Amino acid sequence: MKGRAIILDHIGEHEAAAYLVDGKLDDLLIDETDAPRPGAIFRGICDRPIKGQGGMMLRLPDGEMAFLRAGKGLRPGQPLLVQVTGYSEAGKAIPVTDRVLFKSRYAIVTLGKPGLNISRQITDDDKRDALLGIAHEVFDSEHGLILRSSCEDANEEDIADDIVAMLSLADAVLADADGKTPEALTEGDGPHTLAWREWTGAASIVTAPGSFETHGVLDQLAMLEGAHVPLGEGSMYVEPTRALVAVDVNTGNDTSPAAALKTNLAAARALPRALRLRGLAGQVTVDFVSMSKAHRKQLEQSLRAAFKNDPIETSLVGWTPMGLFELQRKRERPPFPKQLFANL
Repeated sequence: MKGRAIILDHIGEHEAAAYLVDGKLDDLLIDETDAPRPGAIFRGICDRPIKGQGGMMLRLPDGEMAFLRAGKGLRPGQPLLVQVTGYSEAGKAIPVTDRVLFKSRYAIVTLGKPGLNISRQITDDDKRDALLGIAHEVFDSEHGLILRSSCEDANEEDIADDIVAMLSLADAVLADADGKTPEALTEGDGPHTLAWREWTGAASIVTAPGSFETHGVLDQLAMLEGAHVPLGEGSMYVEPTRALVAVDVNTGNDTSPAAALKTNLAAARALPRALRLRGLAGQVTVDFVSMSKAHRKQLEQSLRAAFKNDPIETSLVGWTPMGLFELQRKRERPPFPKQLFANL
């Protein structure tokens, strides 16, 4: 299959979405875990401050606990509107923020942050003026509004409808913010809605049941069960542990003088996709093939370019004294559910 395609289907009873580029799996969303989804909004109840970290633990429904990093000025028992920012590791509290956003395909409404902003990726002045006109026509609120880059080629009516929908949701949630008990106010977007919201480029949409099988998605998912990532130029192994994600890069049978740099550059280009499809995050340590320090800058440039368009926030930390490269990646997705795929 040439071009880009979005496949919306189910794996067993679980909703899933796949993004294909020329038939190759490029992104994957699976709603397999029972944990609160990122983006879910709660009325939490402040429980206890975390001394030394400046944070606050909050009580959520069903006995769940959340951690708010910035807890200054909060007191135990105080209700607080919070939003889930990512998935927590086993045994840890759910990460949340009090900077609540209502995010859709074209518009983001920000509570307590007034102002109207347009994505910097939209550079055409006439288009920016037109978007400002749409916003001023339908948006009259003390909240803030951000128009996303996807607005550039969108229908004006669709943009206006999106703004109104997000503003209505924000007002409804804010009306339920007060209370003395924890409560779930929104559940966050599932894979099919996330695919519509975030995969905004031109692509064919396939929704027929069984499309994962007919379009070869299941065959490509089977490859994610193992650690091996073929590079063409050597190979790479991506293996999660309790402490970190370990990545090992090898040249294979190529013993030429340029083999190390070629393989490392290929690994840098493949790494974002390998982590994204496996849902791996946290600390990532890469053992690249040994090479001269003069080539490190070229490799770092390749890593920055590779992660620039990756949807998941990733910090390139740098080299350790032992010659390993470290990254820090936000936990926005659960790990690839190998057990789910094994039961098919």
